[in-house]
Amino acid sequence: MSETIQEHARRLHQQYLVVDAHFDLLMEVDLRRKLGYKKVIETHFLPALAEGGVSVLVCSLFIENEYLPELGLKKALDQISALYAEIEESPDKIQLCTTYDDILTAHRNNRLAILLSLEGVDPLTNDLDLLPIFYKLGVRFVGLTWSRRNFAADGSHFSPKDEGRKGGLTDFGVSLIQLAEKKNMIIDVSHLNDEGFEDVLARARGPVIASHSNARGLASSMRNLTDDQIRALSASGGVIGMNGCNMFVSDKYEHGDVEHLLDHVDYMVGLVGAEHVGVGLDICHFLTGINLRPAGQTGPDNFDVIASHRDILKFTGGLISRGYTDEQIGLILGGNFLNVYRQVLN
Repeated sequence: MSETIQEHARRLHQQYLVVDAHFDLLMEVDLRRKLGYKKVIETHFLPALAEGGVSVLVCSLFIENEYLPELGLKKALDQISALYAEIEESPDKIQLCTTYDDILTAHRNNRLAILLSLEGVDPLTNDLDLLPIFYKLGVRFVGLTWSRRNFAADGSHFSPKDEGRKGGLTDFGVSLIQLAEKKNMIIDVSHLNDEGFEDVLARARGPVIASHSNARGLASSMRNLTDDQIRALSASGGVIGMNGCNMFVSDKYEHGDVEHLLDHVDYMVGLVGAEHVGVGLDICHFLTGINLRPAGQTGPDNFDVIASHRDILKFTGGLISRGYTDEQIGLILGGNFLNVYRQVLN
């Protein structure tokens, strides 16, 4: 990236609010705090976020398989508790936001705006009465599934898997969507299977997002969206966040790079316009401190094509090089997701 483009990218990151719509931050924060560390977000994450000009971060509540079903609720509450403790320790640096106005306030006060999302409703099991509790704690996004089955729906696996008959939304899933929308929560279909996606789009009244999904037309993983799904989601007024995991960027390991991620932007803009594309990088590199593979696994590991938030400038520079206008880039970097937040989060 030339110095001229790099400076142009930096100006855009100063001019516009940059939103990363999906980041598994709180797993790491909770773990580090249990080991005795303090101010984890301020010391371990804010420097890279600040260098990358990221203003808004949607943090997922993700529960690993081994804790389910018995400890799902506990682990989710532990992660929220860890965030609350972090805010107490760094009140001038980070802010939990539940409305669009909160985001603007955080930005004016030079604080990182953090929003909370369920990445899979596993912590609820099949108890609808728990959703209002999570709402009171600050959760505003409902990702129905991770890539596994729960009481609401079936998830989409990363690659083909031997499984039983797939289903769409359950009756619990239908009731969950109805309650979430009644409470002005945003429905997120990333990780949901095709059958569930169709059910959601047939029932949702407001905009639906896919916080971290790419185009299946370029990378064949079921985690990505088909052309028809991209069109349906955009017709709802929703936005799709570009995912930086190499296996969702390209079927070819050697094509896991920023240029091929930008191809997904071009592809979606060609289908539905720049108004429905955003950033949801799902950076996971920092979670791989123990370098072990599952027994019997061969071949290369997955990796993030944008390994750190400080590297988002490469993504922005690529958009500049491909001829996107400053206004279009501002929408992709954050404006589109912010438009949804303004519409729903009040």
